[in-house]
Amino acid sequence: MPSGPALDAETILTATEDVLRRHGPAKATVLDVARALGVSHASVYRHFPSKAALREAVARRWLGRARDPLAAVASDTRQAPAERLRTWLTTLFAAKRALLSEDPELFATYRVLTAEHSSAAADHVADLIEHLRVIIADGVTSGDFASPDPTATARTVFDATVAYHHPAHAPEWQTPGAETALEAICTLLIEGLRPR
Repeated sequence: MPSGPALDAETILTATEDVLRRHGPAKATVLDVARALGVSHASVYRHFPSKAALREAVARRWLGRARDPLAAVASDTRQAPAERLRTWLTTLFAAKRALLSEDPELFATYRVLTAEHSSAAADHVADLIEHLRVIIADGVTSGDFASPDPTATARTVFDATVAYHHPAHAPEWQTPGAETALEAICTLLIEGLRPR
């Protein structure tokens, strides 16, 4: 097979998503990706040294789709910390639910990929907890929140809302009242963080 035009990593990752969507994670191969791009598999390996590296990059890219808007919320100091925390939690839920509803087959594939590449999932969770830590630390500084350890508090907030962001709970995300329940949890968490 000819080497074809020069490729970049993003083009390969987009093609890999299409291949995963069609074949699923168990059957998709680097050769399938190369065929979809009209190049040799060696061209793909120039960017990604192994199938595992390619799959990890795809998992990280997908996780980044939920993370990037959250980073913007976490750093937006125009909002008071309490509202920023609420916005961050509801944005996380909306982002995860959108990924599920827009492409359920690919969402299922990514559940497998993130389980395979636990470092990608662990890095993603660490990023999200850091966002929460920033918001909570800002709240402590402003006097809106009381927390002796914003990192531990961030982890607790993350864990308390697991039903609204962990893929294992995806079937529950479309149930009536899910947004209302999350709003109630946000209110409870925010009130619990207020100084006494």
